[in-house]
Amino acid sequence: MNRRRVVMITTGGTAASRTTEHGAVPVLHADDLVPQVDGVDVSAVDLMTVDSSAMTVRDQFAVVQAIADALADDAVTGVVVTHGTDTLEETAFLADVFAGDPRPVVFTGAQYPTDHPKSDGPANIAAAAALAADDDSRGRGVLIALGGRVLGARGTFKVSTTETAAFDTVHENLPRPLIADAVPHGNPARVDLLALYPGVSPGLIAAAVAQRAGGIVLSATGSGNTHPDITAEVALASQRNVTVVVSTRVPYGQVEAAYGGGGGGVDLARAGAIISPWLRAPQARMALIALLTTGASGSEIADFFSASSPSGS
Repeated sequence: MNRRRVVMITTGGTAASRTTEHGAVPVLHADDLVPQVDGVDVSAVDLMTVDSSAMTVRDQFAVVQAIADALADDAVTGVVVTHGTDTLEETAFLADVFAGDPRPVVFTGAQYPTDHPKSDGPANIAAAAALAADDDSRGRGVLIALGGRVLGARGTFKVSTTETAAFDTVHENLPRPLIADAVPHGNPARVDLLALYPGVSPGLIAAAVAQRAGGIVLSATGSGNTHPDITAEVALASQRNVTVVVSTRVPYGQVEAAYGGGGGGVDLARAGAIISPWLRAPQARMALIALLTTGASGSEIADFFSASSPSGS
């Protein structure tokens, strides 16, 4: 039987952590995490050892480039990325928008450190390696595997701080429009994510524009709604060629421009904002970063978010 070759890229996170007097800290490296999987040879790439909450956008692009480097070897069957769960949904999504190669890429991690009685990292990593070596995983895009669940990266978000099945999805069959086949080099675009709530200061948007954000993602209320003062600032941002995307703080359901009243989704769209029907704010931000970094036009950005909706929605 031909053995499968899987490259495991490690980045730190809870799967690489041990408990110290200062809390859980990622201290293990790639060679410490290599799983034993029948019929699979796993080679390790020690990319970084950080908490995913401390990652920069440059770090996230470095992960995507490391995946591309691993897949440059035609003998590689698939890739596993170990990653902290705090921002795993963002990096996995970023990898997916550049994932033109059909070979499997599987992100995994852990909810408990390696020395915890409930330690789940080893089982998750072994399952991810088996998944990455499986021909049935080809062509599915980037996958997220934790706690016995396997989800496509698009639309996935973290739903629990303690449960080992840490992720769920807003929709199981979101389309996978790609942004590019190759990872862009140079400085990633800066995109700010702003939470909206009763009494939010419209000056937050003005500040992001003044600080030269290339784009802004709004985590709005309900189906993409906010205060009329925010709408006015969105219009000013659009006039200054700052792309604004509207998502929601609500976990499930489609975002639609349905409400008016000055601050509804209809008003925001009229002010120049792009509605993200399914991608929640963290993934919408990663999409906008990738689009702006690759030089996408406003119409191309709008087309990407529209194409990210399943047919019939």
